[in-house]
Amino acid sequence: MSILSRRDTLVRAGQAGLVAGAAGLLAGCDALDRSPRFRKILSLGEDMHRHSQRLLQDRDALATEYSSDDLSPVFRSNGTRLPDSADYAAQAANKFVDWRIAVTGLVARPLSLSLADIRSGPQRTQITRHDCVEGWSAIGQWTGMPLHRVLAAAGIRDTARYIVFRCADRFGDTPYYESIDLVDALHPQTLLAWRLNGAALPIANGAPVRLRVERQLGYKHAKYVNAIEAVASLGGIGRGMGGYWEDASNYEWYAGI
Repeated sequence: MSILSRRDTLVRAGQAGLVAGAAGLLAGCDALDRSPRFRKILSLGEDMHRHSQRLLQDRDALATEYSSDDLSPVFRSNGTRLPDSADYAAQAANKFVDWRIAVTGLVARPLSLSLADIRSGPQRTQITRHDCVEGWSAIGQWTGMPLHRVLAAAGIRDTARYIVFRCADRFGDTPYYESIDLVDALHPQTLLAWRLNGAALPIANGAPVRLRVERQLGYKHAKYVNAIEAVASLGGIGRGMGGYWEDASNYEWYAGI
């Protein structure tokens, strides 16, 4: 029996914490961008955006789900299409049988999950639309382990506020990472997905496991996930903005749709 098959009571935690500044306001302001005080001021607008959407939308509201007739002929990929590392190449050649996802941080029971663990636990299949910040969309069918099952098995602590995803791909010397808050982490449509359109997830789309967080834009859907960490704050991770693109290009941390 999978270590994730039991039902655990999920901890409900508050959603206060650090958030990133809005994209577009920082162009040409590198000096200010490095100022913690300026970042804090900018974060207020982001905080209002996030909380206004939470007020206007049911915390458990589902993203629209579609039928198989709506599937896109091709589900595009973007960003990294093949991680450039010998370790990843070896894992892919061995069909990811040795892939592990470490679940650490503010949890009572740290885990090391294999791909078999992810596949054998409770599953959810959903057909949803992926909206890319670049302006394109695609509809695909995703199957995977609901993230709330993983967090329940690990015993997330009540001091946790965010879930950070670390990935096998890199941009230069910088590893890719993303983060979400507990509202999205515990949402029923948030998955560790390993199947796309009824087949094993292609490498270009994030094999062996990617995040699906259906109420946010595509850059939040981290690919090649190999570690999950529950944290109280995003400060001290990367540049403290909550994700690779948030750090590098001032993308908004909260990309709700």
